[in-house]
Amino acid sequence: MSAVLEGRVDAVRGAVIDVIFIATLPPIGDALAILRDDKAPLLAEVQAHLDTRRVRAIAFAETAGLPRGGLVRALGGPLTVPVGEAVLGRLLNVSGEIGDKGAALPADVPRRPIHRAPPPLAAQSVSRELFATGIKVIDLLTPLGQGGKAAMFGGAGVGKTVLVMELIHAMVERYRGISVFAGVGERSREGHELLLDMRGSGVLEHTVLVYGQMNEPPGARWRVPLTALSIAEYFRDERRQNVLLLMDNVFRFVQAGAEVSGLLGRLPSRVGYQPTLADEVAALQERIVSRDGVAVTAIEAVYVPADDFTDPGVTALAAHVDSMVVLSRAMAAQGMYPAVDPIASSSLQLDPLVVGEAHVAVATEVRRVIEHYRSLQDVIALLGIEELGVEDRRIVGRARRLQRFLTQPFAVTEAFTGLPGRSVALADTLAGCRAILAGECDDWQESSLYMVGTLDEARAKEEAARQAGGRP
Repeated sequence: MSAVLEGRVDAVRGAVIDVIFIATLPPIGDALAILRDDKAPLLAEVQAHLDTRRVRAIAFAETAGLPRGGLVRALGGPLTVPVGEAVLGRLLNVSGEIGDKGAALPADVPRRPIHRAPPPLAAQSVSRELFATGIKVIDLLTPLGQGGKAAMFGGAGVGKTVLVMELIHAMVERYRGISVFAGVGERSREGHELLLDMRGSGVLEHTVLVYGQMNEPPGARWRVPLTALSIAEYFRDERRQNVLLLMDNVFRFVQAGAEVSGLLGRLPSRVGYQPTLADEVAALQERIVSRDGVAVTAIEAVYVPADDFTDPGVTALAAHVDSMVVLSRAMAAQGMYPAVDPIASSSLQLDPLVVGEAHVAVATEVRRVIEHYRSLQDVIALLGIEELGVEDRRIVGRARRLQRFLTQPFAVTEAFTGLPGRSVALADTLAGCRAILAGECDDWQESSLYMVGTLDEARAKEEAARQAGGRP
């Protein structure tokens, strides 16, 4: 067994710690434990070799009060975190410490390093099985694949977190595997609400929550997704269980990496991002794969700064996902929730070989009608809908009805809206869209199709409105 490498703290600048070692330097990526008299050791990760004696590390916790000269021990490898059955139902931080005020983890709990190479390409497997969500607009236009990666892209306040929360709620009945939730740069309030919701719904015992909160140092927020991924990989590889990996918000991972890069003194790249942006995103995303018939399915929320979808951080993340669910501020302003843009959103699963010819035909026609309506919106705003031709007026009416039919009340917003949540089977979604496209609802009020589940529910709403208004 190799001797333990020991050093001393040379300098502390915020989250950056310089350490002097007498003999060999620990490799880049290895973890360090900085001993403190009155507290648990402070963990850090080696990021650079400054010269033959000094390394520069990024701390995973606050460094306030850390003195120069403190003893540092190299842990002989990357940071390891607890995995397995013992962490189910628990809330952990980046280093695997308990954050839910519950009992300590057993001493013999297995541990895994947060840095691992992805499985070789030959060992990876692909499934064509769909991941039904019960959310109409997603199942119709951006179907999610078992073992795939889906991302919800949107600016501030358009409903990313609500959509991820609804997906968690929707998976409770359909999904029987393990769920791992990574809160990357989350607000404390959101983490507390999620913990209470999961306890109340009874799904916490099959879920692991891993948090690196907004107030924590950038090193913690930067490595939290890797901690969650290591736990997910253990259940995939050792326990042969399917895993649902949820991350909110992956853009905070990119932001934390930019902060770390700046603290280390690297020159910034495009728009101020770190020069290693593509490598860091790939190191995370390429580990989210299925192997030997066992799937890790990822659903990620991605904040889009200033609604700029050309932002380098956003495009780097978009390159790795199979399904892009783009949330539109304009649709949110119109009250079209979930505010999914049917034109900008896309999925590799929307393929006749995966979902069938009938599904693709309906989805394509829905997109065509809505796109045609959008192309006429300037004319309508200037001249009014009466100036359009008969066929254009018909298409506009159907597009508006389709947009309203693709709205849906969520279970997680029931306390605010007073509407019970709806979960809609794909067959009902396709049947409703076909009916609207065929003109069966041309004489209905648009409001009858707004915030309903199936078309039968909309039909009942329309009949009730006609009776109340005395219409035939």
